[in-house]
Order: sequence, then C-alpha cells, then structure tokens
Amino acid sequence: MPDVVVDQVTDPLAYHAEGPVWSAAWGGLRWVDMFAGDLLTLRPDGGVDRLPVGGPIAAFVRPRTNGGYVVGLERGLGLADAPDAPPTPLPPLLGEGERFNEAGCDPQGRLYAGTMRYDRAAGGARLYRFDAAGRAEVVLPAVTISNGIAFSPDGTRAYYNDTLTRTTDVFDVVDGELTGRRPFHRTDHGFPDGLTVDAAGNVWVAMFTGGRVVCLAPDGAVVTEVAIPARLATACAFGGPDLRDLYVTTSREDLDDPEPAAGAVFRLRADVPGLPVLPYAG
Repeated sequence: MPDVVVDQVTDPLAYHAEGPVWSAAWGGLRWVDMFAGDLLTLRPDGGVDRLPVGGPIAAFVRPRTNGGYVVGLERGLGLADAPDAPPTPLPPLLGEGERFNEAGCDPQGRLYAGTMRYDRAAGGARLYRFDAAGRAEVVLPAVTISNGIAFSPDGTRAYYNDTLTRTTDVFDVVDGELTGRRPFHRTDHGFPDGLTVDAAGNVWVAMFTGGRVVCLAPDGAVVTEVAIPARLATACAFGGPDLRDLYVTTSREDLDDPEPAAGAVFRLRADVPGLPVLPYAG
C-alpha cells in the first residue's frame, strides 16, 4: 500500500460509525452511530454533537433538497426540516427482523435505501427506491446486506455493494432505471461496505474486516489501496473545502479485541476531488 498519511479526526466515539456525508447544510461532516440511534456532526472546533433520532437505529443520513435531512430508522424513514431538528418518523415500511442499513441518492433526487435482516438470511433483504413524494418501490428484491450505492459523475452508471457477496456490482442507468447488473470488482480481503465516487469516476470502497479503502478505476482495476488503523472500515465520503478529504468511518461491533481507535473517523487526502452529495428531493 502507498505511503498515504491517514489522520484520526475524532476519538473512538461510536460503537458502529457508518454513512459519512459532507454537506454545507449541516456545516460539514455528519455520520451515524448506528446502534446508538444517533446522528453525529463534526463541528469546526473539533467537537462532535449527538442528535438522537428517537429509535434504536440510525442507518443513514442525507440532506434534503429543500433543507433538513432524511434519516434511515429501523423500519422506515424520518424527515427533518432543519439540520439540527429531530426527525419526524414516517409510517414504518419493514416488518419484524429487518432493518434499514445504507442509502444514496440518484441525480433525480430519488433515495435508494437498502435493508438487511438481523439474522443475515441470504436473499432476505431488499433495495428500495423512494421518490420525492415518499412512495417506495422495490428495485432489488433478494439481497443479503444492502450497502453502499453511488452514481458515476455523468449519472450513466450506478455502483452497489451487497456485502456478503464480496463483490461490488455495476449497473447501467437507462431512463433512470438500473439495468444490466454485473460484477465490477471482487475482493478476498474483507467485505465491500460503503462506497463513494470521485470526479474522475473512480470508485472508493471501504473494506469491512479488511482495514482499508480501495480505489477502483472506471474499468474496475485497482488504482490504490490505503490502510486504515481499524480493521472494520465501514464507509467513506469526500468532503472538505475542495472535496479532496476522504473521510472513513470505522466500527468496533462484536470485536473481542478492538483496536484503540476502532469507532473513530479517519481522513486522508486524495489527488482527485469527490462529487458533491446528491440530496433527497422528498
């Protein structure tokens, strides 16, 4: 792995940090402490604020086009009209034994939100798409641990992780629909978790149990790999004034011997900037 400086940005504040997002709407970096049911926001002085979502799970967070944010709750979505307001839950969508996990928006402002079962039953989860009115439809009906999803700079491709397959898949986006699913990159060193795309179309993937992030070229070739000082790397997102800071969240979930920094957020500098976060139109 190349000699890239990786800075620890926060203390190991989270049991399972996930879903980092950079948005001016809330002043910079926000992520979730999933099983605490909290949104965490990094403030300019380096402090971290916690905002409870009112339930046991905070699965993901994205800004809304008209202000506020959408958050994934255990069995549905929550909406807030201001960046630091508590969310109002919408009617639950999922049944017992299943919860929301990770999400991303497309250029049309639709929210793709995936699920997983607590028992991790193969094929027991789904990937939903929510339109601006909050209507949900199933896009993928039989996944196991639905994780990162992000779109290419021109919106013609979507990249997606169903974690236990160890494979990042790619779709063609045709008339707003995901088509032609096929393998993009397979790993035997960890499990692909959250992902993001940079301005050149490279795909950055956090490798759970692999302790690293991997940058993949648009043809799927490995461009670089960067070690993270915690083996449960969960997700990554670009931020900072020039969108060249790659933030990586980590976890200590179920670890008998967690590293001292497990649960912290890390940062590295990338040569290519990321893309601004796509907001939810709802």
